[in-house]
Amino acid sequence: MAYVNTNVNSSVLSRVLAATSVLTLALRKRQVYLSTQRELNGLSNRDLSDLGIHRSMIAEIAREAAYGK
Repeated sequence: MAYVNTNVNSSVLSRVLAATSVLTLALRKRQVYLSTQRELNGLSNRDLSDLGIHRSMIAEIAREAAYGK
C-alpha cells in the first residue's frame, strides 16, 4: 500500500511541477512581449522609420518576438 501512496504522491508532484514549468514559460514569454513593446514604443517616429517599422506594427512585432509566428 505504501508503494501506491508513493506513486500517487509522485504523480501529483510531477503534475504540479509540469504546471509550474508551463506557467514559468508563459510568464517569460509575456515578459519578452512587454519588454519588446516598451522598447519599441520608447523610440521616436524617426528611429522607427529608420528601422522600417511603423508605430502600428509594434504590437505584432512584440508578439512575434515573444510567441513566434
